[in-house]
Amino acid sequence: MINHDSKTRRINRVRAKIAVNSTIPRLSVFRSNYHIWAQIIDDKHGKTLVAFSSKNLSKIIGTKTDQAFAVGENIGKIALKKKISFIRFDRGPYKYHGRVKALAEGARKGGLKF
Repeated sequence: MINHDSKTRRINRVRAKIAVNSTIPRLSVFRSNYHIWAQIIDDKHGKTLVAFSSKNLSKIIGTKTDQAFAVGENIGKIALKKKISFIRFDRGPYKYHGRVKALAEGARKGGLKF
């Protein structure tokens, strides 16, 4: 049985758009009620290249949106050290606003281009 709810359709729509160029690593976002995770994945080899989450922050800073921005900055800095500068942004089932948007803006400030 095929599930046609809005979350599944959004996931399929987003993944179809970013699957076009699978040679570039993708920045995948997972958001829970308390934390946010980001990882850069090489789909060609099926390996995680860089990962960072709000749990890894040395101190809790401000709101969850501020923490998401800090996670984006940190993953950008770590990725640049590993010579990754261009990525595809995979927001998954989440809409591009709030914490997901803050993470993307932080990653751009950290040096990533997408």
